[in-house]
Amino acid sequence: MLRALDIRDLLIIDRLELSFQPGLNVLTGETGAGKSILLDSLGFVLGWRGRAALVRQGAEQGEVVAEFDLPEGHAAHAVLEEAGIPGGDSLILRRINTADGRKTAWVNDRRCSGEVLRALSDTLLELHGQHDDRGLLNPRGHRAMLDEFANAAPELAEVRAAWGAAARARKQVEETRAALEAVRAEEEFLRHAVAELDQLNPEPGEDESLDARRRQMQAAERIRGDIARAHNLLTEGAEGTMGEAARWLEAVAGDAGEALDAPLAALSRAMVELGEAQDGVERFLEGLEFNPGDLEDCEERLFAIRGLARKHNVLPDDLAGYADTLRDKLQALDAGDQNLADQEKALRAAQAAYDAAAARLSAKRRDSAATLDAAVMAELAPLKMERAVFETRLSAAEPGPEGVDGVAFTVATNPGAPAGPLNKIASGGELSRFLLALNVFLLFSSSAGSFLFAVIARGVGGATADAVGRRLKALAEGSQVLVVTHSPQVAAQGAHHWRVQKSVQEGVTLSEVVPLDAGERVDEIARMVSGDRITPEARAAAKALLSDS
Repeated sequence: MLRALDIRDLLIIDRLELSFQPGLNVLTGETGAGKSILLDSLGFVLGWRGRAALVRQGAEQGEVVAEFDLPEGHAAHAVLEEAGIPGGDSLILRRINTADGRKTAWVNDRRCSGEVLRALSDTLLELHGQHDDRGLLNPRGHRAMLDEFANAAPELAEVRAAWGAAARARKQVEETRAALEAVRAEEEFLRHAVAELDQLNPEPGEDESLDARRRQMQAAERIRGDIARAHNLLTEGAEGTMGEAARWLEAVAGDAGEALDAPLAALSRAMVELGEAQDGVERFLEGLEFNPGDLEDCEERLFAIRGLARKHNVLPDDLAGYADTLRDKLQALDAGDQNLADQEKALRAAQAAYDAAAARLSAKRRDSAATLDAAVMAELAPLKMERAVFETRLSAAEPGPEGVDGVAFTVATNPGAPAGPLNKIASGGELSRFLLALNVFLLFSSSAGSFLFAVIARGVGGATADAVGRRLKALAEGSQVLVVTHSPQVAAQGAHHWRVQKSVQEGVTLSEVVPLDAGERVDEIARMVSGDRITPEARAAAKALLSDS
C-alpha cells in the first residue's frame, strides 16, 4: 500500500507531502489544477516513462519520495533480494531529476537502476486509465490477465517446463541430423580414405626407420667393395703374417730368456683384437647383403607413406591416428541412424507431453473465460450497459512457452454490432465502465496492493457514475484504490478526499493538494455538481450524495 508521497520542485509543485490511507482515496480538482502532475510524479519515482522535463523552473533538481507498506510474502521482496537490496516491512523509493536531465534512484537508501524501479512498480501499484497502454487496453497482456484470474500458475508452469523439454529434444535432433548430413556428404571420401590407410597400415615411427634403411641400402652399394677388400686383408694377410711371426718367436724364446716374453704377449693380444675386428667387419658385410628389390620395396613404401601424409595434410607418424579418427566418423555414421531414431522418438514423446499440458491449460482458459465473461456481464448491468456484450476470445496462436492460445478481450456495445477490441469499439464513457467491470475481477487476483485509476468515469454521469463509484468502493475493500476523477458521484464514495488546487505566490503559480474534512468535502462535491458558483441546491445535492455513500 502507498503510505506517503513527498514531492519537491517538480513542474509547478514547490513542496508537497501526502499521506494516503487504505480504502478509496479520491483526488479532485479543476482542470489544470495539477492532478496530472501528481500522476507524473508518482510515475517518475516508480520508473515509468513520462515527461522528459520535470524540474521546476529555477530549481537545481526535482525529487520524489514514495513510501510503501510491504507485508510479509509480498512479491516486491523477491525483486529486492534479486537486486541485493535490503528489505523490511516498509519500502522507500527516492528518485532525483537534475535540471540537466540526469536521473538517479535509490531504494531503501541503495542506488539502483530504472529497471529495478520498474520491476518493483509492477508489484506495488497498477495504473488503469483510459489511455493506459500497459494495462487492460493492451491485447498483449490479456492472456496473462486471464491466467491470473484463472489461477492457472500450475498449468502454466507445466506448459513452460514441457516446452523447454521439447525445445531441448528438438535441438538435439537438429544437431544430430546436421552432423549426419555433414558426415554423409564426405562418406565416399571417408570409406576410400580408410580403405587406403588400412591397406597401407602405416605405423608410428615407420617413416624414420624406412628412411634409415633406405639410406643404408643406398650407401651399401658404394662401400661394400672397400669393406670386402679390408675383410680379405684381415682374414688372409694380417692373420697369416702375425701367426707365422708368433711361431718364429716361440721357436727361439727358450734361448732368448725373458727378453721375448713381452713381445709374445703383445702379439697374443693383437691376435685377439684382430679376431674381434674380423668378426665386426664380417657382421657388417653380412648386413650389407640385400636383394636389389629390397631397396625398391623400401622406397616404394616410404614414398607411399609420405604421399598419404601430404594428401591428408598430416605428419607421417600421425597417419595411424588419423585413420582412427576417420574410422570413428564412419562408426558414428553407421550408428547415427539408430541414434537419430531414438532422439526423434524422444522428441515425439516430449512434444506429446507439451501438447497434453497445453491442452489442459487451454481447457482451463476456456472455462475461466466463460466465468469471467459472465461475471463482467453481471457487472455491466448496474453500470447501465446491460445491452453490451463482453467476450473473452481464445484463438489459435503459435505454440510457445505460454501455450497455444491467443487471448483478447472484445466488446460489442449494441445488439447486433460487431465485436472488437476494447479501445476501438467503446466510447470514452463506455470504456471507463468496461475497464471498471474488468478490474473488479482481474485486480483482486493481482499481486499489487494499490490501484490507481486515472480520470475514471469520464463521460458518464447520474446513476451510471454512482454505480461506478460504488464499484470502486467495493474494489477498495481490503486494498487501496487511488482515483483521480471529475465525477461528484465517484468522489462521494471516497473514504479519503483530497483537492488539487493552484495558487499564485509572488507571481509564481504553484500546485498544492489539500486534505478535506467533512464540511470541505461538501463544498468540493457541490463545486463539482454546479461549477464555480456553489448554489444551495448544489450543496444539498452534495450532502445527499455523501449521506448515500
